[in-house]
Amino acid sequence: MTDHSDALRGARLLVLNWRDVRHPLAGGAEQYMHEIGKRWVASGAHVTWLTAAVPGQPARDRLDGMHIMRAGGVLSVYPRVAARLLRLRGHFDAIVDCQNGIPFFSPLFAGRRTPIVQIVHHVHQDQFATHFSAPMAALGRWLEGSAARRVYGRRPIAAVSPSTRHELRSRLGYRGPIFVVPNGTVPLPAERRRRAADPTIVVVSRLVPHKRIDLLLGHLGMVADEVPGLRVEIVGDGPDRARLQSLAQELGLQSIVTFHGRVSDEARDELLACGWLTTSTSQAEGWGCTILEAAAWGVPCLALRVPGVRDSVLDGETGWLVDESRHLGSALVRALRELADPTRAQAVADTCRTWAGCFSWDRSANLLAGIIHSELARMSEVTPHQSVDHREARSDMAVLAVSTHRQPDVEHQLRAVDEVVHFGDRTAVVLNGCDEPAATAVLRRVGMPAKSLQLVDNRLMLAGPAAPLAPDNGLAELGIDTA
Repeated sequence: MTDHSDALRGARLLVLNWRDVRHPLAGGAEQYMHEIGKRWVASGAHVTWLTAAVPGQPARDRLDGMHIMRAGGVLSVYPRVAARLLRLRGHFDAIVDCQNGIPFFSPLFAGRRTPIVQIVHHVHQDQFATHFSAPMAALGRWLEGSAARRVYGRRPIAAVSPSTRHELRSRLGYRGPIFVVPNGTVPLPAERRRRAADPTIVVVSRLVPHKRIDLLLGHLGMVADEVPGLRVEIVGDGPDRARLQSLAQELGLQSIVTFHGRVSDEARDELLACGWLTTSTSQAEGWGCTILEAAAWGVPCLALRVPGVRDSVLDGETGWLVDESRHLGSALVRALRELADPTRAQAVADTCRTWAGCFSWDRSANLLAGIIHSELARMSEVTPHQSVDHREARSDMAVLAVSTHRQPDVEHQLRAVDEVVHFGDRTAVVLNGCDEPAATAVLRRVGMPAKSLQLVDNRLMLAGPAAPLAPDNGLAELGIDTA
């Protein structure tokens, strides 16, 4: 695969994010950009973060080679970033603008010719009312929607899942290019440790209202009546912890549920490895980071069918999706009874590990670097790699092509936002912005005979052309023979 991160060597990149990984409320969005940013630094790029200040932490810091500049609070970070963008105009080669509900509106302050790529984890339209008064919630919805759409225009967006891309199109009305750059996950453990003898649910989550851990607690009494020996381990901390612990006590769950708070990665992994099942009752996510971390240990997830989560759980394979919250308890009972069969549990665990193995932070960093590289070329009016590919993008379509012969130089003739993987004597390519006729023409121009050509489904959009390396990868469903 072409290393687009290497193409950013020497580039001065600015990241805008309201938090960094040392913020006490940092979550998956901060981990996403941190993991990618430190890989760009390792490839020779210069990465600077503008983010909010945290009491007790320095205004200037270095984390994994990235220069961190902190100023402002929860809301004042936005004008502080705007002021710095005005002062630093022209200093950076490209900006990565991480949108967490309230945009930074960087095009207004960085200059019209500055390459800017937005990162969007999920759409917050339904969550503003959870955190703000009605007038402030209405303002938040307008800022995230109409205002941001007008300011950012057709600048490229990296969405972390097909669900997020769909929400950006259908709810916020974005019409510019949107690429899917999924999260990576933890390295796949060499082997799965022995799970607990008793049926055990392990939940790793920030304890905040929109994660709705209270919904899970409300069903556990019924589940415990049906599943003897049930244990529930809750890992994580947050402003909702005291309320949730009080609720667990009111429901008489003290002997079943343990709140571990924030623990080390090693302690978290020990708990996950013991789990039979993890759950997600979140209102919505961009992507289920903790779901894939559990899958890496062979632990399936039972979750509500909401945006983001429905992408990270393969229903019936790496877990189960529930359509209505009132059915959560009965679904948990069915899942735990199914997993009580060691043979079935092992089969599910193997599928979970295969799925988790399709995701890596190296790939995420490479995909996002490709978008930046393409935008740098567009702004400078230089065609990257002197490509012979003159296709016109067709919305969000993508095509997977598998060649019967290895094509060692094809990546230099395609777009920076395409993916190429060589495996054995063959080459697989995902062409973004193509339908099948356009893809056929592109492949003909670059001299690549395609063995099979099909529109990409969500699974392949997330796993990419590396999916043929997995034994059960969904290609058969598309009619693509990888044997």
